[in-house]
Amino acid sequence: MELFENIRRDRRDRELSVRTLAVKYGGHRQAPVSSMPPARKPAQRNCKVLGPWKPWTGSVLAADLSGPPKQRHTARRIWQRLAAEHGAHVAESTVRA
Repeated sequence: MELFENIRRDRRDRELSVRTLAVKYGGHRQAPVSSMPPARKPAQRNCKVLGPWKPWTGSVLAADLSGPPKQRHTARRIWQRLAAEHGAHVAESTVRA
């Protein structure tokens, strides 16, 4: 974040060209133009609660693709089936996500 602040400050106050900024800070000429650093990827998290049933939910959703759209499972229905058929203690919002 500090690097981007320095680049913006040099561009604004010292009126350095984009090419000069790229040479000074090392990087591509288009990099200093952006005002914000590149977005970070969200960290991959393990699904401790839903993990054992992910293959089952994936197979249900894959089977739904071949059926009519009106008869496909909703997230609520998958959550209900997980609780009733498998005894899973999972929040509905977790299944929906």
